Amino acid sequence: MGNIQSSVVISLTVFSVYVLYVHIYSSHTLLRANTLTSERLPSSIYLNIKYLTQAVTRRRGRLYEGASNRQVVYTVLNSRLEPHLLRRFCSLAGYGWDYPDTDFRDTPLCFPECLCLRLLLMMVLTDENFRLSPAGLVCLHQTVKTLQPVDELKKGPFQLKLGVLDYHQIDAGVEVDVCLSATSRTGCVVWESVLTLLSTNKSNKPRRCLPRRENESQPDEPMQEDVKQVALRVPRTIFLQCGWSSSLTYRLLSLPALLCGYRSPISPSLWMLSACLSEIEKHRGVEVITAPVTVTANFKEHLLVPGRVTVNFWETNQRQSAAQRLSFNMHQQGTNITLMEGSISRP
Repeated sequence: MGNIQSSVVISLTVFSVYVLYVHIYSSHTLLRANTLTSERLPSSIYLNIKYLTQAVTRRRGRLYEGASNRQVVYTVLNSRLEPHLLRRFCSLAGYGWDYPDTDFRDTPLCFPECLCLRLLLMMVLTDENFRLSPAGLVCLHQTVKTLQPVDELKKGPFQLKLGVLDYHQIDAGVEVDVCLSATSRTGCVVWESVLTLLSTNKSNKPRRCLPRRENESQPDEPMQEDVKQVALRVPRTIFLQCGWSSSLTYRLLSLPALLCGYRSPISPSLWMLSACLSEIEKHRGVEVITAPVTVTANFKEHLLVPGRVTVNFWETNQRQSAAQRLSFNMHQQGTNITLMEGSISRP
């Protein structure tokens, strides 16, 4: 009996040392540098522990001072496109599981964001100099630009970069602008996205309508006669699948919202935008979103699942501009609720 107890104690000790070194110490050491490689990234267990710690110790909607003046920015070198992750992304977003194998079609516009959100976003949100609580952040606005076809990232190792741009104090809480980018092996920026996230005050009661920035464009442009409508079903499992990886990032970012009165899981903004772009490409052709292109999206309401939505898109007349523009939005079926709206502009 004594030998068995000794073996158990030794095993637990070895396991504890392994966990402390591999998941805690080595991850802490890696995060002291702003530049990492895809072969050596911090443990998701360590990042989730930091996330939960800051979520408990920091109040939402409050701007904290950073531990130092160091800029919150992380770069991951030698990144590569992962075919199995790309296939799953395409299947869930509505492109089809065989999309990457189809000729003359570029890698989906939002896929690089999926790569950034797996671990890179968690590095930023849990950084000691990130001035907000990582819990309960809601995406309000997004601007995506492709300067070159996203397929350029297939040609070799590329660089992912994510950093904080600025903070904005508003009545509803604090907004933070986060920039994501992907740079090809030749050093040229291929893809860039700016997310505006909101940390709401605890004193504000949960409400369906998300706050709007003062400089944001007015909602609901009048639709043209050639508007195209597409009905989509949103399954309950989309919430569990939208991480498109084993990362807990999406689940953790959504947990506070689930505890604030929403009875159903909330589908990520990434899925809503990707679903709209996939339907636009199917009906208007891939040339509509071929680089160079700029996509803007305003997320106005939470999408509760399961349910059904309607995607609308139409060409916008711009007599005083040479740019070609397509507007789109997503509605909850059976209601007048606009979940999101956006536009696609090309030179």
